[in-house]
This record gives sequence, C-alpha cells and structure tokens, in this order.
Amino acid sequence: MVIVAEEASGRAMHLIRGRRVMVSDLLDAGLIRVGEKLRFTRSRIGAVYDATVTDKGRIRLVPDGEEFRSPSRAAMVAAGMRAVDGWHAWYVVDQERMLDAVRQELLDRAISTAAAAANRRNEDVDRQRIHSRLREARSRADERNPESFSVRDLLALWGVTDRGDQVSQIEADLANHGLVTSPSFRAVTLDTRVSLITPPDEEDESQAAGRSEMDNLSVAEDDEGGDDLNVRLTVGNLSPLRGVESVSPNSTLEEAITKMLLNDYSQLAVLNGPRNLRGAVTWRSITQAMHQKPEASVADAIDPLVEVVPYDRDLFEVLPTLQQRDFVFVLNESKAIEGIVTTADVAQRYGELATPFFQLGELDQTLRWILGRSFDVDSIRPYCNRKVESFDQLTIGDYLRVLENNEAWERLGWPLDRSAFIERLDAIRVIRNKVMHFHPDPVPEDAVEKLRRFNRLLHQYRDMA
Repeated sequence: MVIVAEEASGRAMHLIRGRRVMVSDLLDAGLIRVGEKLRFTRSRIGAVYDATVTDKGRIRLVPDGEEFRSPSRAAMVAAGMRAVDGWHAWYVVDQERMLDAVRQELLDRAISTAAAAANRRNEDVDRQRIHSRLREARSRADERNPESFSVRDLLALWGVTDRGDQVSQIEADLANHGLVTSPSFRAVTLDTRVSLITPPDEEDESQAAGRSEMDNLSVAEDDEGGDDLNVRLTVGNLSPLRGVESVSPNSTLEEAITKMLLNDYSQLAVLNGPRNLRGAVTWRSITQAMHQKPEASVADAIDPLVEVVPYDRDLFEVLPTLQQRDFVFVLNESKAIEGIVTTADVAQRYGELATPFFQLGELDQTLRWILGRSFDVDSIRPYCNRKVESFDQLTIGDYLRVLENNEAWERLGWPLDRSAFIERLDAIRVIRNKVMHFHPDPVPEDAVEKLRRFNRLLHQYRDMA
C-alpha cells in the first residue's frame, strides 16, 4: 500500500510540476471513460459539434473520425475557427459539465494526494499554495472580476524574479487552471500590469481576426504547450503599457513644448481619444510649423506619418521603421495607444543585453589565459571529467573543477581564499547560464556588477599565475 501511495504521489506531483494536463490524464484517473461523449455548442450560430474520447486519450470528431490530442485543436478543426480554448468549449455530455471542470477535479486530487503521501514537504506546500492561489484567481475570472498585478508580482507567486527557465511551468500552471494573462506576460515589461482572465468562450472570425497572432497561439495551443518555445523580444518588452503623454489637435504649441521639456521627450502623441491617433508632434515638426506660420498651433505641426504596432510585435520586425522614424507608438491588447518605443529605448536595451555578454567573454578569456600559463592540457584533463584537447574547449564548469582542487589552486600562488573565490565563480556560472538562455528581462545590475568586480580581481592577480 505504501508503494502504491508513493507511485500515486509521484504521478500527481509530476502532473502538477509544470506539465499541462492532457485528456489522457483524465482517462488514467478514471474521471472520463473510453467512448465518453463530448459536445461543442456555438449558440450564436446554432452549430453543434460532437466527439468521443478514444482509448489513447484522444478526441475523435464525429462523424469524420479525425483524432486530436489537443481539445483546442479538435475544437478549432471541428468549428473551422482560428482560435478557441477547447477545455472551455467541450462539454462532457453524461457528466453535464465542461471538460475544464473535469481538469480542475484532477488538479484538486493531484494536490491532495501528493501532499498526503509526501507528508507536506516544503516543495509540495509551495505547490499547494500556488494551486490555491490560482483557484482563487480562476473564481474571480469567472465572476468577471479578474485579479490584476504587475508581471513582477505574478512571477513572485512562483518565487522567481525574471522570465527565465520557469516560464514554461508558469504557463502550464495557468493553462491548467484555465487562465491566461491579458496582456501576455511574456510580451510586456516586468512592471506592466496584467490581468488573469479566462479565454473567450468562442470567437467568430471577425473577433479572431482582431486578435494578434501571439494571442491566437496561446489560446489555441494552451493544452499542448505549443507556445513554450518563445524567445522573441517584443516591442512590449521595451515599453510599459501605462499610457503616453499626449496633446489634442486643439492644443497650443506652448502646451506641447512645455510637456516635451518637462519630460525630456522628443515627440508627443496627438490624440482625440485613446484609439484615435491623429499623429505626433516632434521638435522638427514644431520648428517647421513655426517657421511657416509664427502663430501655429498643434494642428499645424502634426506629423501624420506615424507608425503604430501591437505590443506583441517582434522587435526585429520594427527596427527598420525605428531607424527611419525614430519612434513607434504601441497598442495594448484593447487596441488603445498605451506606449511608445524610441531608438533610445532600443539602444538602452541592447546595451543591457550586450554588457553581460562582453563581461563574460572577458572573464572566460582571462581565466583561460591564466590556466594556460600555469598548467598544461594533460594536467587539467583529469579534473574536467571529459576529453579535453585544448584550453579553448574549457568552460566555466571546467574552471570550477580545476580551481576547486587544492593542489591546482596552490599552483597559482594567489593569496586569496579558495572557498570564497570558488563560491563567487559558481555564482557567475549561474549568471552565465541565465545570459546564454535568452530571456526578455535584462540581467540585474547586481549580477553585472559581480562580473565587473570578478574581472577586476582576475586582472589584478593574473600576472602572479
């Protein structure tokens, strides 16, 4: 019985540790049966689509017999829709509840089973806390009163500070509870506020066409993890979606100039409303208007040739426009003007991304040079636990394994504490992994400072090797 309980606990915890629930999980748990009837009803157009569950946990459409592992993909094909959340679309006929409700029951069982069998280990307590928190968020989303907080605070629920390697687990947890963020938490800054909502029950083609490609993907493939591989840097990653400074077409140039001077801006949006962008005023357009007409107003200085892009647009697609126009306005998920990205923003972000790369490159070359002065390849090969033919093949992990050996350390002759040095080098190894696994968030300044200080130390002692 103990073995059975441990196996059940293992399966449960594997399920809730960052993996999306699948129909086969429901089948294995006995919550649905082979041949279970599913129905997707689109009340607006009076259409009904039927399906059954196969013995492999797939959804088979009736009558054509096409099978799908993903409820969303099955619903999309059945209805000919571009995007739909299948867990909220398919109704389990005999149980008289949505497929999503069955999924929630499975999650509740998994949490309780794992906690009981594991005697409430700290990790399992954390998983229970996240599960309870998301259940509460789901209840509020169902009541059309969604929770809203910054991306930074959202990540804190999982105990992380950036959108690193745990993003897939976070998205799986959200998807399992039938939640998505609006706007997408991947595609905005850490300080942008997002809401936890349930995907729309259904969309007609005009609604789907109004959605961005990224949003379509996240809804359509939330149960397959199809959006896990997402390494894009978006426009929204640079621009907080919290509004833009603006003037109206009826404003005076004095008002526009004053706002630009107070905020150190080079341009302002000219708006008649959050979705009615007339253009922009810039120092150049103001100068030209005043040269042609001394009593000019904002209406005379409007540059109508401005670019507007959605927040989840790939930044690389926008770079040519930024090079030509110096700025673009950014739409939020509701198609309102809520941000601006300038060439200065791009330069700053690429500086944030490039600095740790250069620092790590300098550190790598310096350590390699130091080891090359003090050792030969044959003498360090036993420490590396792999076949190393030259110093050019060494990694930070290799440096650690060599220098944490007392005999090797003594050959350097450095009057430094080996343990403290190795501890910092190991911390830099972690920083290196974060930098090399592309993430949309800048490396924290304290991490960059650790790299700078370590490089200064290496340069100070390299000639002693």
